[in-house]
Amino acid sequence: MTTPLSVADRLQFVEDREAIRELKSRYLAACDAKDPKGMRACFVDGPVHIDFGVIGTFDRADALVEIFTAIGCHPHMVEMHHGVNPQIEHLSHDRAKGHWGLHYQLINTKDHTLTQLGAYYDDEYVRGQTGTWKIEKTRCVVTSTLVLQLGEDGIKRLFAGSAPPPMPPA
Repeated sequence: MTTPLSVADRLQFVEDREAIRELKSRYLAACDAKDPKGMRACFVDGPVHIDFGVIGTFDRADALVEIFTAIGCHPHMVEMHHGVNPQIEHLSHDRAKGHWGLHYQLINTKDHTLTQLGAYYDDEYVRGQTGTWKIEKTRCVVTSTLVLQLGEDGIKRLFAGSAPPPMPPA
């Protein structure tokens, strides 16, 4: 039989879950704001495991930030990341994991396309020495993709399905 958690431990877990939700919110908001520095601040400073499918797999957060800056940080890339339905589980006082739904929309005003993705994130978080939660591992799995061409004469479906189309060259 496990020992029941103290009120202080239960309160700490509630505060930790809120801090993790705020961390993920800062990450998604930094993506939308084209803020590489803010995005980078959401990850641990040491080794990470980031698996973003067709975008790439990274063992350093700085490598993800480089790709994000090259591909996404342009005025013609108008993005919206909405994280939904967080499920956060404590693994210990300093470790947690989370599962999030994602609704993503990109309006590319240069190519005149609209891309919508449904996806989910599986994350692992660690509390650092300063007491701040950071992302140590994350994986984003796309579950649905819709790409539309926005033309003068109307809208044309370019792709609809579960797997995303290949990434265009940067």
